[in-house]
Amino acid sequence: MSRTILFAMAACVSILITSSRVLAQDSATPAESEAPASAAATPESAAAPADEPAAQPAPAPQAAAPVPAPYSLPWQLRPAIAVTVIRSDTEVAFYEDAAGNSGVTVATMLLGSYKVTPELVPFIRLGVVGNSPPTGGGATAFVNPAFGATYALKLGPEFRLAFLLGLAAPASMGGGDSADPLVAAAARSGVLTRSAMDNAMFAVNDFVVFPGVDFAWIAHGVTIQVEATLLELIRVRGEKVQPDSAKTNLTSGLHVGYFIIPQMSVGADLRYQRWLTTPAAVKNDPTGATRDNLTAALGVRFHIKLADSLWIRPGVSYGRGLDDPMAKLNYHILQLDIPLVF
Repeated sequence: MSRTILFAMAACVSILITSSRVLAQDSATPAESEAPASAAATPESAAAPADEPAAQPAPAPQAAAPVPAPYSLPWQLRPAIAVTVIRSDTEVAFYEDAAGNSGVTVATMLLGSYKVTPELVPFIRLGVVGNSPPTGGGATAFVNPAFGATYALKLGPEFRLAFLLGLAAPASMGGGDSADPLVAAAARSGVLTRSAMDNAMFAVNDFVVFPGVDFAWIAHGVTIQVEATLLELIRVRGEKVQPDSAKTNLTSGLHVGYFIIPQMSVGADLRYQRWLTTPAAVKNDPTGATRDNLTAALGVRFHIKLADSLWIRPGVSYGRGLDDPMAKLNYHILQLDIPLVF
């Protein structure tokens, strides 16, 4: 009996061993059959970059550059930004003499500037004045040409700082000791017509050096700009008719502008001029009114795109003298300003 049991147990062990060997062979066969496939696939995958480059991930889209806030161009202050422009600026002044007789002066300036670098802008400016006084004959005079350069800096997205160095040559008509009195008077009439802000161009006997600075905040459709210019006038001709060998003048201003819509803005200037020295004309004025001058102007400007990099920005303003002598002479000034910006 015991022998039979032992024989049966031995037979069961033998069956288990045989079954385990068969199972082991069956499980090993698929693995061995996959190994060559994977080995064959390795060269193909290695060769894939040479035959067909793997697709590169698409670059992440870049954020669009922020659109700069629009700049409100002042009426008689300088631009605080670097720009290539051709600008025609005409002012028509209506005024009265002490007897109430009316006169008209027309002063036209033509300016050209070119942006050499993003900051540096040389410029040249020419002018002509026609005067029809309340009494006597009128005349027309070409005035001193002015030239120089502006260096404009961006101080972050909202602030601009611009430095100017300008010169004016005494090439005006009406200068010298033997000038035609009517022509000389026409040249002088441009001073108040331009609110005494462009004195360098009407100083017919002087060579003028005028450094200046502008600072502007531009954001949210608003422009706020301040300006100051120092003028040093040195006489080079007309000793018999102009006693001052040198004199110093200061001009300054504030501009506030706002874009109602992208195509239209409104702007206002407040301008102040003062003689820092005492020229003969100021010394001989018992009222003291010729020492300084305060004016204001308000107007509307349109912004029209003509091409990808070409804009025309015509504007019309109305100006008044806020103190004597312009208030006493009842000055009313209309300005037509046509800048063509490239």
